[in-house]
Amino acid sequence: MVIREARKEDVPSIVEMLANDKLGSQREQFQNPLPASYNEAFERIKTDPNHELVVLEDASGTLIGTLQLSFLPYLTYQGGTRAQIEQVRIHENQRGKGLGKMLFEWAINRAKEKGAHLVQLTTDKKRPEALKFYESLGFQASHEGMKLKF
Repeated sequence: MVIREARKEDVPSIVEMLANDKLGSQREQFQNPLPASYNEAFERIKTDPNHELVVLEDASGTLIGTLQLSFLPYLTYQGGTRAQIEQVRIHENQRGKGLGKMLFEWAINRAKEKGAHLVQLTTDKKRPEALKFYESLGFQASHEGMKLKF
């Protein structure tokens, strides 16, 4: 297993994983060809040093997981940086093998390397199994999150 930076040719596989669940299927458009917005977003992520999009690749070169790690500098915590984990997915036929834990361990270590003082994430309340998984990794539901959709 290899965790590496995502490349442009990985975008269709990433979008397929994002679209392959109950919530993702309602908001993603996995089709061939992909809408241009996905490649445009990939370029914005790739060129911004505060964002890292990675994939998990098996020995055959097949993408089986992904996550995005973002670094958010701010004035609190004496000018600290926090890391935000987003869009975590493991391919449906690879779940339950410890691969999600592997991705999270990589992300947590990467956040420490980059000087972050904490790692945070959000999870949809419609995903109770994800909440249990994050808690098993040591994450605590310490805040109440809110969103305003446009």
